[in-house]
Order: sequence, then structure tokens, then C-alpha cells
Amino acid sequence: MADKKIAVTMIKSKIGRLASHKACLVGLGLRKINQTVQVIDTPENRGMVNKIAYMVKVEEI
Repeated sequence: MADKKIAVTMIKSKIGRLASHKACLVGLGLRKINQTVQVIDTPENRGMVNKIAYMVKVEEI
């Protein structure tokens, strides 16, 4: 069975954000605005996405 994935796109800058929010971006593999990465839909990744929900756009794949 294939793992479900989500596409996460960074839509706001990380400048001036909390260190923990920047760490979530690094953990998801996001570096630039409008960059999209595909990550496995796990509770850990969902937690990071929920923490920085105001900075990212999420799409189910």
C-alpha cells in the first residue's frame, strides 16, 4: 500500500518568524516562497504543517 502524500507550498516569508516556526519549515524541506514539496502524510508532518498553517498551503495528493 502506497503512503499518502501531501503537497506543501510556502506562501509567506520566514523573515521575522519564531525560531520554532523556521525549524518547522526546515523540517518540511521548504526554503523559498512558492516552493512546493511533497511529504508523507504522517502525524509528525501534520503537526509541523498545523503549527505554520498561516505560512503554507496544503493540498492532498
